Amino acid sequence: MRALLAESERRLTRAQVSFGHGTTHARDEAAWLALHALEIPFGKLEAKLDSGLSPDGVERVRALIAERIATRKPAAYLTHQAWLGDHEFYVDERVIVPRSFIAELLRTGLAPWAPRRVEAALDLCTGSGCLAILAALTFPRAHVDAADLSRDALDVAKRNVRDYRLGDRVTPVESNLYSALGDRRYDLILTNPPYVTDASMRRLPEEYRREPRMALAGGRDGLDLVREIVARAPDHLTEGGLLVVEVGHARARVERAFPDLPLQWAATSGGDDNVFLITRPSLRRAPAANPAPARAPRATRAAPSPRPRSAGSPARASTAAAKRRRRSGRASGG
Repeated sequence: MRALLAESERRLTRAQVSFGHGTTHARDEAAWLALHALEIPFGKLEAKLDSGLSPDGVERVRALIAERIATRKPAAYLTHQAWLGDHEFYVDERVIVPRSFIAELLRTGLAPWAPRRVEAALDLCTGSGCLAILAALTFPRAHVDAADLSRDALDVAKRNVRDYRLGDRVTPVESNLYSALGDRRYDLILTNPPYVTDASMRRLPEEYRREPRMALAGGRDGLDLVREIVARAPDHLTEGGLLVVEVGHARARVERAFPDLPLQWAATSGGDDNVFLITRPSLRRAPAANPAPARAPRATRAAPSPRPRSAGSPARASTAAAKRRRRSGRASGG
């Protein structure tokens, strides 16, 4: 097993595949794909490193690595698995691969910003439904609407809602942002909308181009949908309601667009430039946002940022193996 992982890591490295859809380097990607091909739980990797494999098992791993290289599909699409924290979700090419710092904030109940009571919540641009599901798990009294314009994405969201047995509390809704929500109001609105700039879209690695374009493209400065979400949020928040928006590493652009908003920026494992929060009273007092500049500021990232890795993820599983290899003095390998 150890030798096969090292071989797989070398193949991925030589092929110059891009990461960021659950792993950040070839070692973890190799471990994820190998474990999936061999149907080994992530927590069992350490115990299996020095085990022998059948010829059929070796061939399955090599074939999956070859598919990853040839197709440039993110590993999550090949395995139909993605994680936010310790929570696993089904994904396929109808949805963006989940990666969100909002999920990290939900682990602590959005403290200290969360309203005292969250009985109604909205996840805009829900995609696979992952944030809506995590919100329902975080706030057990809440009913959550999971809104997306894509019917294909909503089909995936419905599958994940069923998997988590939350059909009585999470409702997928086909909606262009707020358009199908009528006069509904929410104590909490979460959104991880498309925020990649036009310039960055042109430079995306092939793996990111495999994702639905509408889930990534945010216009000239990446904030087309963010402006609309912020502008219309007061009409859909309760009096003490909270809006939480993820924007990638775009704090400078957001603050230029909303110079008069008292935005609060959450500290996450990715820094304090990814997620902003604001209450309805603060939104109502603010003037309209500045429009996108005629020429967008130079992009600082070519793709949506890699997200935190979880204890139950393949990335974490292979990290333990990597430490063990370093202690044994073996050459670097997955």
